[in-house]
Amino acid sequence: MKLPRSVELVKLMVIGQRQPITRNPADVGLAHEDVSFHASDGVPLEGWFIPGRTRKTRGPAVVVVHGWLWNRAGNVAGQVPWTDRDVDFLPMMRALHDAGLHVLSFDLSNHGQSGRRFPMTFGAWEGRDLLGAMSYLRTRTDVDPVRIGVLGTSMGGNTALEAAPYCQPLPAMLLIQPNRAGTYISRFGKDQLGRTLGSAVVRPTDWSYAALRAPLPSKADPSIAARLLTTTMCSYVQGTGDPWGTMSDVEAMVAATPRVQPLIRYPSTGRYEGYHYINDHLDDVVSFFIEYV
Repeated sequence: MKLPRSVELVKLMVIGQRQPITRNPADVGLAHEDVSFHASDGVPLEGWFIPGRTRKTRGPAVVVVHGWLWNRAGNVAGQVPWTDRDVDFLPMMRALHDAGLHVLSFDLSNHGQSGRRFPMTFGAWEGRDLLGAMSYLRTRTDVDPVRIGVLGTSMGGNTALEAAPYCQPLPAMLLIQPNRAGTYISRFGKDQLGRTLGSAVVRPTDWSYAALRAPLPSKADPSIAARLLTTTMCSYVQGTGDPWGTMSDVEAMVAATPRVQPLIRYPSTGRYEGYHYINDHLDDVVSFFIEYV
């Protein structure tokens, strides 16, 4: 029996969804390793390690942290019950590799081929996944343990902010459309279900999380963690046409961050178009990490 649409959306928020991995770095000519490691609480995680071009000694690395319902390759459109867009991480990985940076892209818990941690928390508990990724990289003899940056998209941006205070040194983070989960869920619900029914989505979502003794989405605020990043240079990007996140929430994160570049207000016609910053401005993405990592 097909679930009511409102129940289906809440289920996706609490449980998530695993998109199949249909692409890999070899599709853009990149050699890579399939790697396995554990989150800081033991959840098994799967990913790709892509060595930087011509890198023969310890060098800098970038960890790529994907968004809600995506996987380590990005997003393939048409696998969710709303209109979405492709977001391809592979060109960005290629550009970072060509600049001599190692790249680690991995599946967050409850996504791709990684293990389960129930429920999904839009960044709060997923921070443990990034802690595990940073610990893994620091065991590699080809990675400089103090020169690791992070690129996070959407929930991946939230995850990066939540984890960053606990995995220092972390010299730089590029955060593409992070959000306050309560704002995101409310606006997403209204966009998908209409104002009346959509406004009611946050409360049952919070009830579900409370019953599971998990952090409440309505209380999530990445700005709190951002205040602790006294040695991490951060750059934030927010699409101007995003119907689910808000410019004001990201402005608050920017204001809270001690070391930060001016907010990039990226012209967009929707949420997914805002993520295209990483491909439309590859040179800027690479330059940021080259300068600060």
